[in-house]
Amino acid sequence: MDRELSGKTAFVTGSGRGLGRYMAERLAELGADVAIHDLDAAGPAKYGEFRDIEEVADRIRAHGVRCVAVTGNIGDKDAVARMKAEIDAGLGEVHVLVNCAGGDIGASGGKPNPNDALNVAFEDIKVLTENNLIGTMLVCQAFVPAMVARGSGSVVNIASAAAHLGCSPEVVYSTLKAAVVHYTRCLAKELIEKGVRINAVSPGPTKSARFQATRVVDPERMRSDKVSLDRYAEPEEIADAVAFLAGPRAKFINGQVIRVDGGITLFPG
Repeated sequence: MDRELSGKTAFVTGSGRGLGRYMAERLAELGADVAIHDLDAAGPAKYGEFRDIEEVADRIRAHGVRCVAVTGNIGDKDAVARMKAEIDAGLGEVHVLVNCAGGDIGASGGKPNPNDALNVAFEDIKVLTENNLIGTMLVCQAFVPAMVARGSGSVVNIASAAAHLGCSPEVVYSTLKAAVVHYTRCLAKELIEKGVRINAVSPGPTKSARFQATRVVDPERMRSDKVSLDRYAEPEEIADAVAFLAGPRAKFINGQVIRVDGGITLFPG
């Protein structure tokens, strides 16, 4: 598995912080050059993870790979086109695309309030849709055609355990992540003869900085030394699943969803 992604270029959206940063770093450890992304350059400082996106880029480069940092709103088609041009110029064509940007973040920059099915504000619905579903689709539309033309590539869309069961609150977020799962299957079907694999990872509750800052956490489930799988995931555990799907060991896996949740969604489908 050492450096199995050497010679490849990866783009991980939402990788200036949180789970995306762990994914980007894991791909770099495997030898990929990596383009990282956040909404703006100061994004990594929001929950005290890094000073700015360039500090994250330096951390990625420490693995002996190249790294380019881009910023912009993935829900804005022009911004996505600009970011693609910057990545193409700095690293070349992307071989691995990870759509991690999103989250239950409303128009005000925090969780929507109210956050249920009948009372959530329209502006929150709109922003959540742009960040989680439209953004994923726009980024795929921008980067996947080059993979199709080349006859190879891997896309990993980040959904959520919440996509697989009825949830309240976080109704809009859960619904959109379910849509990301189905978009993954549809795109995989569409490209089944083109040599490009499309898969998804659905994380369960995970100990990212934002997760811990935006809710009351269960101290017992925070423990990483538990034998029980009834705990919060370590970010590295999600990143490992993404790296597996991105790389050559998953070369015959397509259109699938790996639920990395310790078993909280134990049912078929």
